[in-house]
Amino acid sequence: MHIEELKAAALQLNPEARADLARELLASLEAMNEMELETLWIDEAIQRDEGLDTRTHGACPVDEALSRARSRRK
Repeated sequence: MHIEELKAAALQLNPEARADLARELLASLEAMNEMELETLWIDEAIQRDEGLDTRTHGACPVDEALSRARSRRK
């Protein structure tokens, strides 16, 4: 099963089941040692950087991002 399929299935769960799943997933991360966590963060940073390079992740000027965030708060 791919991650997108897992996400879709998890989102179909009722709120209590989703909360239970979230707690278990977070607990599994808390059990990781510092080196494992650092590796995860490095992998995430690489993926985000590649996303910016390939334009699959959007980027915008900070003033535009702040403006969008402020309009969502209203």
